[in-house]
This record gives sequence, C-alpha cells and structure tokens, in this order.
Amino acid sequence: MEKLLGLLILVVYNCLQTSARPQSRQPEQVHLSLGVKPSQMVVTWLTQDDVNATVMVEYGTQLGQYQYQALGQTTVFVDGGAGQTVRYIHRAKMVVAPGQRYFYHVGSNAGWSNMFYFNTLPAGTNISYKVCIFGDLGIVNGVSFGRLQRDAQRGAFDLVIHVGDFAYDLSAENGTWGDQFMRQIEPIAAYVPYMVVAGNHEETYNYSNYVNLFTMPNSSDNQYYSFDMGPVHFVALSTEYYGFFYKYGLTPVFNQFKWLNDDLAKANQNRDNVPWILTYMHRPLYCSNENSEECMGLDNDLIRNGVPGVPGLEDTFNTHAIDFGFWGHEHSYERMWPVYNRNVYNQSADPYHNAPAPIYVVTGSAGCYSLHAGFDQDPAPWSAVRALDYGYSILTVYNYTHLYLQQISDDKNGAVIDSLWITKDRNHYYNAVYRNSLRSVHIPKPKRSENHVFMDDSNEIH
Repeated sequence: MEKLLGLLILVVYNCLQTSARPQSRQPEQVHLSLGVKPSQMVVTWLTQDDVNATVMVEYGTQLGQYQYQALGQTTVFVDGGAGQTVRYIHRAKMVVAPGQRYFYHVGSNAGWSNMFYFNTLPAGTNISYKVCIFGDLGIVNGVSFGRLQRDAQRGAFDLVIHVGDFAYDLSAENGTWGDQFMRQIEPIAAYVPYMVVAGNHEETYNYSNYVNLFTMPNSSDNQYYSFDMGPVHFVALSTEYYGFFYKYGLTPVFNQFKWLNDDLAKANQNRDNVPWILTYMHRPLYCSNENSEECMGLDNDLIRNGVPGVPGLEDTFNTHAIDFGFWGHEHSYERMWPVYNRNVYNQSADPYHNAPAPIYVVTGSAGCYSLHAGFDQDPAPWSAVRALDYGYSILTVYNYTHLYLQQISDDKNGAVIDSLWITKDRNHYYNAVYRNSLRSVHIPKPKRSENHVFMDDSNEIH
C-alpha cells in the first residue's frame, strides 16, 4: 500500500511538473519602450526557459495581419539571489510610422504571446499627448494598478514614466517578485511605452534585475538617457549614483554629470523645435515630508548642490533652463512653486507663466506596502499643494507654449485633486537676469546634526 501511495504521489508530481514546463517557454512580461529614434518601438519580454528557436516580434497595422517581422536578441540573466535563477530576456526593435495603430505579438515556434496593440503619435513637434507619471509602486498595496491597467488600454495616456522603486523589490525571493510585478504591468506596458529610472529599491546586486528587465534608449544600464517626444525633451537621471556613492564610488556621478551637460546643451540648441525640457529621477531635491532628513538633509543637499569636487544637479538644471522635474521616493504628492537655490518664486500674479525656475513635483503615491510618507505640520515655503491620496500624475502636453498637470486620486475614484496650467511665451527661456528681476522668498538652510553621514538607510522604506 505504501509503494502504491508513493507511486501515486510521484505520478501526480511529474504531471504537475510536466504541465508547468511548457509554460516556461511561453512569452510573458511583455512591455514596450521608446527606441533611440522616433521611428523605433522596442518590445522586451521574458521566458523562464531557453526557447531554442529564433525569437521575434510580428506586427502590422491591420488587425490579425502581421505585415512585418523584427528578429529579437536574447540575453541570459542569472539572478543574484541564492537560487541563481536563470531567465531569458528577449528584445526586438520595430520600425514604425507616425499616426498609426500597430497590432503585434512576440515569441517563437516554442510559443507566442497574446496580441497587443499600441499607437504612434502624429509626425511633427507641435503635437499634443498625455504622459502618466508615478513612482513607488509595489506588489503589496499597489493601489493604482487597476486604474492604470484600464486607462492604458482605453488610450487615456500615450506614455508612462515610472520614477523608481518597483515591486519592493524586483530582486526579492530570487526575482520572483520581479516576475510578478512585470506580469502586473503587462496590461499597461504592452500597450503604452513604459519608461523608467532606478530608485533605491533597485540597488540590490548592483541593479542587475532592473538593468536586465528593462530596455531604455541610448543606455546600457538604464540609469540615464534622454529622448524627444513632440515639443518636450525628456531627461532621465539617476539620483542613486549619489545615494550609493559610498558603495560604487564617484565615477558614475561624474560620468552622468558630463553627459547631462552635453545633452542639455544640445537640447537648448534645438529649443525652437522642442521648447520644453522635463527631467525625471527618483529622489527629490525639495519636499516637505515629516522625515525631514529626506527633504532637507545632507543627502538631498548632495544631490542638489554637491560638495567641493562633486557636482550637484540644481545649478545645471537652471543653467540650461529646464522647465519641469518629477520625482518619487516620498509616498505622497507634492507640487512646488518655482524654486531655485532655496529661493521660492511665487510673488507674481501667475508664478507658473514664464516661470523663472524649475517646477518640481513629487509623485510617489501609486501604492506600496509602506503606506504614506506623511507631511510636516507646516508646509515648506516651496510647497504649493500637498496630498496623501494614492494616485498618479497626468501631464498633458498641448503645444509649444502650454502644459497641463493633473493629479488623479485613487482614493477618490479617479477624481482630479490638483490641476495646473504651465505656460510660457514662445521662445521664452529663463536666465539669471530674468530671475533676479523678480521677487522671491529665501529659505535658510536648516541646522544639521554633526553625526549625520551620507549613507542610505536600508531599513527605511522609501
């Protein structure tokens, strides 16, 4: 009887294993990202096993008819966890035309994905579109997932920017949390390009899960890059080079800084065609959350101003007259007045018209297991609007002179809890002379503990 029971258990086990294995060659975690050129759309997907076949994307503009093929490339990724789990990452580049809807699927003779679709923007630079921006989205308490998935497939936005901290964490449990997260974003990212920057929660194993799972333009490690989309030049940056400099050294800080100055210099030469410049990264330069060391501490000062011999970012942002900056890290929403060097420019009748300094937004409230960050009782002088609702930001790019920001609340069933027009005259870009002609409020630097050190506290969940 015991032998029969043992045989039955073995048969059941083998059946379960056999039924699971064919699925491991099936494409999953399908997601889009922008290519180096406007005529390119990149699709990335994963299989748990080697497919031993040519991988590709088949795509076309007619439903169910794939007119084109693009062969893919495969990277073998070994997770850094104890299990040393092997995954196979596949990437293919589609050549696309403006103003079209494309239908596509990915895979090989070993298995194909479902059919997905995406839209390309019209040609030209003076065009309108919507960008969905958020950070700090986890598997547990990922409040915004449902609305984001639904709205992506409804065409409510044309681009997603995730400003760091994924899954909590992509590397957890031998990367299986990353698998689950990437499956959850597929109903968003298979339909809309999903652009990313790293947060502090991606640092494990030298960012290897983050680097391997995503594909960003002009970047081998997805840490910094830029692209143009209509009238906006987007610049993605890593604040984690500053946050973890004690572990990886300062060379990444210097390399990024040199690239940033070169990139923004080129962007300013093209401002007749692409007048807006928007940056996005993970950690904030300014905020007013109750954990003040995150908002006004030495770590923020390092990113903002640097230290002797180490460049910060704020002066460069202002030298090149960036318009907008988005951050996460704090699990809240906060919109700032135009601010530079702790000078707040909110004394005019319309501070957001021809703003003399960048406008910054913290949008880290998409939902994760550490709940909300909380705010100081009194807003900082640079703070215009604050909210603890779960949600995300929508930036509507209208044209060369008008942007429109909305904050969507999941707590309030998709209601808009903040909105703002950002406008500027054609060919207006601020400089020091213009800024100095306006009244401002200066906020002195806070007193700091002598014992504070530049270290990322791994016990804090941001």
